[in-house]
Amino acid sequence: MKNAIQWVRSLLFIIQMYVVLAVIGFGMVPMVWLNRKYAFVAIHAYCNWVRWTASWMVGLKSEIRGEVPQGEVLVAAKHQSFFDILLLASVLPRLKFIYKKQLKWAPVIGIYAVYTNSVPVDRGKRGAAIKQMVAEVRDGRVEPGQLVIFPQGTRVAAGAKKPYKVGTGVLYKETGQPVVPAATNVGVFWKRHGIMRYPGLAVLEFLPAIEPGQEIGAFMKRVEEDVETTSDRLMQEAGFTPDI
Repeated sequence: MKNAIQWVRSLLFIIQMYVVLAVIGFGMVPMVWLNRKYAFVAIHAYCNWVRWTASWMVGLKSEIRGEVPQGEVLVAAKHQSFFDILLLASVLPRLKFIYKKQLKWAPVIGIYAVYTNSVPVDRGKRGAAIKQMVAEVRDGRVEPGQLVIFPQGTRVAAGAKKPYKVGTGVLYKETGQPVVPAATNVGVFWKRHGIMRYPGLAVLEFLPAIEPGQEIGAFMKRVEEDVETTSDRLMQEAGFTPDI
């Protein structure tokens, strides 16, 4: 019975989440057309709304730890579910994402991806997309901000392992920007698939920046160790025990 009630609460939460996405997303479009700064206003408003409603509708509270990046940096983030994207987007002042190009045509999301200077990636041509991003940064066509990249390239379930892709290292070397690793445990409570949302404390933790200058191999080892070790600790704090 308890699980059934939580499932219903989760369903209602998801329904209102997408209704409000449409209301805020489409409602703010005229202002975004006038000035792209309103894209960030809309994003922050929506993501904080979801965090707030999750806390009382399904008992899923959320917390940001560490120093939130403010300048022009790369953010190498653990990606376990849609909720870690919302946590990142709720606090990063001028976020932009490297995202799969299919989302460019998604309602609302595609519009805001354009106005935040996010970069669509063809997963089959990832190297070309990274070269494009490096060129845009160098040419100054992309406004300064916090570029979020998921080093594993996709959502990875809590406790699962997936290799880190070298694209993050290439961006680190070619742009000469600091990289802020970000760890999370959101996959314990908000799975990649399904309706159920579990109560608890979802945490996104920003870690100390990795300054420019390291070789790609050393950098990739450092960022993976930082993100994975901290994510494992956060999941353990949440009571998660991986299957062996």
